[in-house]
Amino acid sequence: MATFAVQSKSISRWIRAGLWALPVSWLVTAWSTLDPQPDQAKDPEAWARFVSSDGYQFSHLVGSTAGTILALFGLFALGCSMANSRTGRLAMTSMVTAVAGTALLLVPAVISTFATPAIGKAYLGGNQDVMQLEFPASMTGAFLLGLLLAFVGTVLLGIAVWRSHVLPRWAGALWAAGAVVFYVLGVVLGQATTGSSLPSQAAGAVLMAGAGGWIAWSGSRQATTAPDRIG
Repeated sequence: MATFAVQSKSISRWIRAGLWALPVSWLVTAWSTLDPQPDQAKDPEAWARFVSSDGYQFSHLVGSTAGTILALFGLFALGCSMANSRTGRLAMTSMVTAVAGTALLLVPAVISTFATPAIGKAYLGGNQDVMQLEFPASMTGAFLLGLLLAFVGTVLLGIAVWRSHVLPRWAGALWAAGAVVFYVLGVVLGQATTGSSLPSQAAGAVLMAGAGGWIAWSGSRQATTAPDRIG
C-alpha cells in the first residue's frame, strides 16, 4: 500500500510538471509567430532572406519544434489530470485526439525549420528554379488532418475542463476560446489569405497560455493541499 501511494505521488508530480509545460509551450508558440514571413509569391527575394536567416531557424527550433514537444507533454498531463473526474472519458478521448493532431503538425514544423532555409539560400545563390519545388500532396494531407485533430481535441479538452469540477470552469472556457482564435482565426485564416501567421495566431496562443497557466496553478494548489495518504 505504501509503495502504491509513493508511486501515486510520483505520477502526480509528473502531471503537475506536464501541466506547467502547457503555458510554456503556448508562450513560445506566440513568440515564434510575432514576426510573419513575407509573401513568397509577391516578394520571393524578401521571403528567401527571411527564411534563410539564423533568427528564423532559431525561432522555429524553439517555437515550432520545442513548443510542440512541450505541448504533447502538457496534453498528456491535462488528460490524465481529469482521468478520474466526471468527464474522464471525454478528457481521455480528447487528449488522444489532440495529441495525434499535434504530433502530425510536427511534420510541417520540421520541414519549415530545416528544409525551408535551404530553399531560401538556394534562391539567393542564383537557383531561382528552386521556388518551383512542390511538396507531395501527402504532406498537405498530413498538415490538414493534424490541424483538424488538434483543433477538435483541444476544444473538447476545454469542454472537459469546464465540466470536470476538478479544474477551474472558466479556464476551460478560455482554453476553448483560445483554440478557436489560434487555429481558425490564426492558422486557417492566415494560410487562406497571406500564407503566413496573422496577429490573431499570437493572440490565440496567449489566451491558451493564460488558460494553461490557470489550470497548472489550480492543479498545483490541489496537490499541495491534498492529505498525505501514505500508510
